[in-house]
Amino acid sequence: MYNLLVMGAGWPDHESTFTVSRILEYTDDAVAAAHRRDGQIDYDKLMRYPCLFMPEIGADEEIARVGYITRVTPHGRGDVLIEYTYDQQVPPIDLGALDRVKRDLQIADFEFTRTHWAVKKIDMFRVMVRSLPPRRNRPSLFQINEPPQIDDNQMSAMMPFNPAFTEVYRTIQRVGEAVGMQVNRADDIWIEHAIIQDIVRLIDRSRIIIADCTGKNPNVFYEAGIAHALGREVILIAQHLDDIPFDLRHLRAVTYHNNGEGRAELQAKLERRARTVLGLPPIP
Repeated sequence: MYNLLVMGAGWPDHESTFTVSRILEYTDDAVAAAHRRDGQIDYDKLMRYPCLFMPEIGADEEIARVGYITRVTPHGRGDVLIEYTYDQQVPPIDLGALDRVKRDLQIADFEFTRTHWAVKKIDMFRVMVRSLPPRRNRPSLFQINEPPQIDDNQMSAMMPFNPAFTEVYRTIQRVGEAVGMQVNRADDIWIEHAIIQDIVRLIDRSRIIIADCTGKNPNVFYEAGIAHALGREVILIAQHLDDIPFDLRHLRAVTYHNNGEGRAELQAKLERRARTVLGLPPIP
């Protein structure tokens, strides 16, 4: 058994009020009857089961948590105050992942859009272990969003911090403008004390990353590796094909000359590639 608790805007960290009339909704009749005593809901029995705390679809954060109810007390007319704790050993789960296993968890489609408390006669943990993908290990050097929070309008440029690349960066910015994307590189932002966190934050939210391998800059290689590990769309560019690492030679890379004509050609090639990635119509 497990409790499925769905709340419109999501769940605060420790306690929330809940309408009694919505408790045991979408619960099998026999199961519901087994959790009533003298016509009243048997909260002591419900508290024995693990809980899946879900927001409704459309909440600011579509993230569910696994936890346990620690106390239920009357609260005003027709409500109860639920106190609970989240299981810190179970990572947050995005609703998209739950949607893929909803049948196994006995969750109907309409339950994602209705505040209610149901009891499901199923082993929630067994379903999760068998069906949900394992959570990636969290790095210790920097923080990443879990689950990923990609901004479809964000493009980032990874290149050496060198005045010789100023016009190349402006070329990439024009590419972004052409496809309706904002373009940044790490020196455009200053949020964290450690610059590596700024870089990773930018990579983590970017839809497209353009990495200039010119000069075999180790920082650019490191950043491109992070982007590949996070599964982002990486476009490699370089002034010389020899600057592309051997391990990445199997990937398509754009070479360019750092002059007016060369940068114009680079802009056209990058725009075509970006349009393909974004599913936009090709350049007329």
